Amino acid sequence: MADDERAGTRKLQVANSRPEDSGRGLAHVPRSMMAALALNEGDVIEIVGKRTTPARAVFPYAEDEGLELLRIDGLQRANAGVGSGDFVEVRRAESKPATRIVFAPAQANLRLQGSGNALKRTFFGRPLCQGDTVATAGQQRVADMPPNVAQYLRAPAYALQEIRLTVITASPKGIVHIDENTEVELRPEYEELQTHRRADVTYDDIGGMGPTIDQLREMVELPLRYPELFQRLGVDPPKGVLLHGPPGTGKTRLARAVANESDANFHLINGPEIMGSAYGESEKRLRDVFEQANKDAPSIVFIDEIDSIAPKRGQVSGEAEKRLVAQLLTLMDGLEARANVVVIAATNRPEAIDEALRRPGRFDREIVVGVPDDRGRREILGIHTRGMPLDEDVDLNELAGTTYGFVGADLAALTREAAIEAVRRIMPRLNLSEGTIPPEVLDTLSVTREDFIEAMRRVQPSAMREVMVQAPTVRWEDVGGLDDAQMRLKESVELPMKDPDAFRRLGIRPAKGFLLYGPPGTGKTLLAKAVAREAEANFIATKSSDLLSKWYGESEQQIAKLFSRARQVAPCVIFIDELDSLVPARGGGLGEPQATERVVNTILAEMDGLEELQSVVVIGATNRPNLIDPALLRPGRFDEWIYVGVPDAEGRRRILTIQTAKMPLASDVDLGEVAARTERYTGADLGDVVRRAGLAALRQSLTSTEVTMDHFEEALRDSRATVTPEMEADYASIKDRMKANAASMQPIGFIAPGMLQGRGPKGSD
Repeated sequence: MADDERAGTRKLQVANSRPEDSGRGLAHVPRSMMAALALNEGDVIEIVGKRTTPARAVFPYAEDEGLELLRIDGLQRANAGVGSGDFVEVRRAESKPATRIVFAPAQANLRLQGSGNALKRTFFGRPLCQGDTVATAGQQRVADMPPNVAQYLRAPAYALQEIRLTVITASPKGIVHIDENTEVELRPEYEELQTHRRADVTYDDIGGMGPTIDQLREMVELPLRYPELFQRLGVDPPKGVLLHGPPGTGKTRLARAVANESDANFHLINGPEIMGSAYGESEKRLRDVFEQANKDAPSIVFIDEIDSIAPKRGQVSGEAEKRLVAQLLTLMDGLEARANVVVIAATNRPEAIDEALRRPGRFDREIVVGVPDDRGRREILGIHTRGMPLDEDVDLNELAGTTYGFVGADLAALTREAAIEAVRRIMPRLNLSEGTIPPEVLDTLSVTREDFIEAMRRVQPSAMREVMVQAPTVRWEDVGGLDDAQMRLKESVELPMKDPDAFRRLGIRPAKGFLLYGPPGTGKTLLAKAVAREAEANFIATKSSDLLSKWYGESEQQIAKLFSRARQVAPCVIFIDELDSLVPARGGGLGEPQATERVVNTILAEMDGLEELQSVVVIGATNRPNLIDPALLRPGRFDEWIYVGVPDAEGRRRILTIQTAKMPLASDVDLGEVAARTERYTGADLGDVVRRAGLAALRQSLTSTEVTMDHFEEALRDSRATVTPEMEADYASIKDRMKANAASMQPIGFIAPGMLQGRGPKGSD
């Protein structure tokens, strides 16, 4: 094109498309450009960067109206040789029917076999160009596409796994599309093209990391692609980035995506592999990698598990490890200036790395790659189910809402387990001796909601393997007779987690800790589960036996680890049952004094440390509040004390209604009368009454189909109230005495009859 013609051509800035559009070959073009080029949705356009690649034009996203942005996916950016933020030319183009198309795998370690018929259906009508990388996206649902586009992007007869393919040959030359007469060939092995940019991982293949990708791009992609910017400013470009976070969050994948998007060579150093047995061998291997990176610049050197090759020199005894750390320090900040080479390191133990590495000039920035939130999990699930034939009842939003604490690797395992469940269903229809699967069986293969539910029973979130994390199923409607406690927990826990802006707007901080106290069996644990479920938070339940250890210092480590894990999977509710056994009053002579006092001190420090955290709440439960150390009962630690007492008559009736929801009751059963006759019964006591009534019905006849009032009469004769009038009176009086005693930092001195003297009615909720 002549210079004067090029000057009259409008350019658009490239931006990332949504993950669900990845692999579809669509380009979201501004309406002004559509009008200027006389384009309709589904028309073919030509995107001109370092290379030229075709796409089908569609209207912009709602949030892009009025913006001059061209949104294309990572494969299209690689095909055009551009990155996000670059400018490209957009032209109207014509697509010719292809006579012959040859595909090959885009990955060197992948071997494929099969005919081209499935590919012909998948890519029917898609504009292609020799050298392009395309993906067999299985979830191309015609119902979700504009009518003018759907006629070109027809859904395949059966969904293919998502595979990246390269167009090796396209005849005739230029932009072509597959029609009924096109001959399609699939070659089994990878074939490298000189003009081809790696696109095995792009930003579209990473979900839930929007802010992290932005930080990494400005630290890595800008220096590699535009070094003249830093030269003009007279500053050295960033030399290194340290990624740290829980295992499985996508640190290695993120580094590879940045290398591909910035068109840089990627040099991988696996920590343990660099170690050699001979003297000086480890240092030489490290030098060789950096020398090769300098020759191949622009380059990214990625050091995985850097804590294994750069531990703190003061804590290791071996000279080889110390020399290797010194060599790495020299390479990253030596006399030889590194041009267009950036070092990215990843670890899940940043505290174990030598502190000399963690300074500007070596690792200029440390970026936390955390556990994804609800929206991030939805993006990750969308990425891993692109090539999966999903049934209509699968709701990825619902799955994202129930997979609390799951990292990217966990969600990948979840989709894989769900797919295996789908395979199990068709196994009886397969004849393994034939060696091939009939197409009609493949056509009916789909992954259902039940498959995902079964998979969730087997996949546990890896960030919480050491401390059990739950996604509670208890809702507020499953809790009866505790209206006052429910209301206070809603205001203090659920509201701050769901609407934190309201608290920031008024300049107040939400409560950090809640103490639920009351007689055994009143529903303290149930309340904690319900508030975690309604606040859509993770729920970590623990007890003193899980945290206390006979080994010196191990109890404090367990508590610190508990709070650390909770921060990683926030929003999170930590529930500590039987709190009095974990944090007894110091100096009270209960237990081994030094051990219990160290545990109390650690809990106090962790609770104070929550000041700067977001969305982490501690709920403690006890039926002996007099034993808890008074330092925990001040504002800033356990801010709210909530008494969970025995329910009144109406509360007992509601509890009985909940408990008998799945029980076939006879018409003569009057739950109101049962409630009236169960004075001082706790929720646990009422559950026992319902259980005994069912057993009475089975005792009468194993074929019983309903429970009558006579069975409840028998159950009432065999049951009793746990809470005595004396206990109820003492618990009522303690509410008025707790604040005064906490203010004076003195033990409360409350002793419920039978609770401290001898073996009292101590139980769990």
